[in-house]
Amino acid sequence: MLEDTALTPQEVADILKIAKNTVYELIKRGELNGYKVGKKIRVDFKDIQDYRDRAKNKNTYNPNISENNIPTSLELPQLILDDLNSDNNFVICGQDVLLDILASYLELHPFGVRTLRSYTGSYNGLMALYLGKIQVATAHLWDGDSGEYNIPFVRRLLPGIPTVIIHLACRMQGFYVAKGNPKNITSWEDLKRPDITMVNREKGCGTRILLDEHLRLLGIDSSSIKGYNMECFTHLTVASTVARGKTDVALGNEKTGLQVGNVDFIPLQKERYELVIKKKDLNNPPFKAIIEIIRSEAFRNELIGIGGYDLSETGNIIAEL
Repeated sequence: MLEDTALTPQEVADILKIAKNTVYELIKRGELNGYKVGKKIRVDFKDIQDYRDRAKNKNTYNPNISENNIPTSLELPQLILDDLNSDNNFVICGQDVLLDILASYLELHPFGVRTLRSYTGSYNGLMALYLGKIQVATAHLWDGDSGEYNIPFVRRLLPGIPTVIIHLACRMQGFYVAKGNPKNITSWEDLKRPDITMVNREKGCGTRILLDEHLRLLGIDSSSIKGYNMECFTHLTVASTVARGKTDVALGNEKTGLQVGNVDFIPLQKERYELVIKKKDLNNPPFKAIIEIIRSEAFRNELIGIGGYDLSETGNIIAEL
């Protein structure tokens, strides 16, 4: 029976008339059931029907995803990465829209390649690079002890592998709050107030690690924070949750917050968003193309047009480890 048919992500994309990467994102967000057969992702036809029925019956999707009703945020990206890597694809890992622009430029470059995107967080992306499942990782991981971005994590997560860190952009991280900031939320310490409820990002993403590092340094027990265990997988969904009055605060970048109505942004910390590749790949044509694109005026102008980025160091090699 058709209802019992197991389909590949590409077959699902063809049925729903969406991109293959969108199928991975739906699975990651818990909107579409997916499971592993060996190292491949499969989706049952009946689950596609269920997804379409839910889409027809609801005007908007509720993005609030708890740890209790989906695979953990460490398991899901691994499942998706296994499938992306199954045909030796060229994969860029990271969540910012500038990576989608980079992927588009790379496909058109004379020495470029067809590129797949994996929208997993920084920590998981570095692990995937270490395991050889992707070709390019990105990171915005803050180490609270040193005050450094990315270098301490790259050293720990890619032991024994020479790597190069290339700067992409700086972004401002801060709190999304309701318009007018009615609860006067201004600092990390406000998260432990009993009248404040937050919505969190998933484990492994740079935003979650930034939060957890500040809580650790301040001696704040995460279990004391209302809403800490409620997770969403993108800046946009947490901002939307705040805008709809479901929670009081969320942590995210300024650029995304400006896209959502009824949300104010409280700046807290400038973060460094950087690209990580293995040093042995540096002189291979696709990687040379990536560096050329990042340093090009055309790429820079695209990011200026989007706004929300500090591009003063874009293209600089930050470290060779």
